[in-house]
Amino acid sequence: MPLTHSTAVKISIQNQDFNLQDEVNLLEQDNAVDGAVVTFTGRVRNKNAGLTVSGLYLEHYAGMTEKSLEKIIIQAQKRWQIGRVAVIHRIGQLVIGEQIVFVGVTSMHRQDAFAAAEFIMDYLKVQAPFWKKELTEQGEKWLEAKQSDSKQAQQWDS
Repeated sequence: MPLTHSTAVKISIQNQDFNLQDEVNLLEQDNAVDGAVVTFTGRVRNKNAGLTVSGLYLEHYAGMTEKSLEKIIIQAQKRWQIGRVAVIHRIGQLVIGEQIVFVGVTSMHRQDAFAAAEFIMDYLKVQAPFWKKELTEQGEKWLEAKQSDSKQAQQWDS
């Protein structure tokens, strides 16, 4: 669902790519209240854990994924004074260099936007039900959650 003047949250799980500038424009459109727009875009890289990667395959649990992302965004809204939030996560087969995830947050001031965007991304990595299969030179392998991602998300609990 696209962001409009009256909606503050966009969550999209999709196969198709997204246009970064279009997403930023939606966050900024008719938004004279917020002075800060912070975005993060994650892409498929060609190396992981010392192996050459040729692509990723991503799956998710439909319905549960969106609810999980909603809960993460609600937590961010309770912690910081933020305006609009957009989270897009792609699924399906992706190749090197393709965009995987987009997180965009607006707020009146940059500190809240930066913190909320990082929080959303950290929690998305460990709480949203996505599964990644990496295509490497040694074959396909499902990736497990990294301990470093869990540690990063735990920093917000203190």
